[in-house]
Amino acid sequence: MAALKGIRILDLTLTLPGPYCTHLLADFGAEVIKVENPEVGGDWFRTEKPSIEGWGIRFLDLNRNKKSITLNLKSSKGKEIFSALARTSQVIVEGFRPGVVERLGIDYRRMKEINPRIVYCSISGYGQDGPYRLLAGHDLNYMGYSGILDPQGYADRPPALPSVFVADYSGGGLMAAVGILVALMAAQREGKGQWVDISMFDGVVGLQHAALAELLSTGRSPKRGEFWGAGNIPCYSLYETKDGKAISLGPLEPHFWANLCRALGREDFIPHQWTEGEKRQEIYAFLRETFRQKDRDEWVALFQGQDVCLGPVKDMGETLQDPQVLHRQMIVEVEHPQAGRVKQIGIPIKLSETPGEINHPAPALGQHTEELLSELGYDRQAIEGLRREKAI
Repeated sequence: MAALKGIRILDLTLTLPGPYCTHLLADFGAEVIKVENPEVGGDWFRTEKPSIEGWGIRFLDLNRNKKSITLNLKSSKGKEIFSALARTSQVIVEGFRPGVVERLGIDYRRMKEINPRIVYCSISGYGQDGPYRLLAGHDLNYMGYSGILDPQGYADRPPALPSVFVADYSGGGLMAAVGILVALMAAQREGKGQWVDISMFDGVVGLQHAALAELLSTGRSPKRGEFWGAGNIPCYSLYETKDGKAISLGPLEPHFWANLCRALGREDFIPHQWTEGEKRQEIYAFLRETFRQKDRDEWVALFQGQDVCLGPVKDMGETLQDPQVLHRQMIVEVEHPQAGRVKQIGIPIKLSETPGEINHPAPALGQHTEELLSELGYDRQAIEGLRREKAI
């Protein structure tokens, strides 16, 4: 049996952080119902490019294993249907700016009156309170405020921007999924739900244990070009190779560092792994010059099995063909009725007894509206009446 079978989630979120959260839960059997606004065409990612047959690629990936119902939450009947669904649900997830759900009349206070066991998760940029609560933002803004960007890169250049949306995926989606699961466990024990307040800004601050530990212990903020975790020590950095590619080098533990130094014929560097000043620059210069002498894959083959924490910096096309990625089924094909066979990211969480599954593709807008309304007791005539009134 799927791990989350029997958990119904009403998902009011759009685009990335919320859908990523519910995507993780849907893959493990939760019944996720996307509640979409029929007046604006639902989730914006539905038609975002790149696309296949008009279906946005990211939408197909993030919304597999979900159902879709269209509801106009500004109409009284739309709210009535939402409230009826909330009575039979365990979780509600919303990603509006603080205050919007109150104006719509579907906030946590009202929903817990309908269903005292409901776990209500709000995902926002800066949280439900505090001076930034209404501030507009996106992933890089949250990262900028959090301090995570400033140490990234080299001292003589502006901060480097990651290609992964760290605040959206980790600060928002992952933190929300963990918060929901913790709250569900508490609801089972205590018999009542709670409000899960997820701030993407909080989430990114919470990811910075290594950098913030340095600041909290020394009083000095990590500077660009100096922080070891951003690739600014010889034993934890990226090096260009002869073919213009790069290798990642990470022998942080002393025995790994010693293995590297011996393999390169520079045992004299072993005691200087953390030495600063001229010696550090000497080691840097040696490693940079040395790794430019061979192609990337030659270095990887040369150090195979030598325990030095060295690997290739692959482009995404290479990653799709990586034997470990293929073996772990991290790229899968999903059959979609309109888009055809679509390659998607697999399930990263592996469970031995209740593994995740991809059972059906991303839904069409409102695909499950009639099914869900029928479950609530609406007949065909009533459903047609709701359509005429633009409640669904």
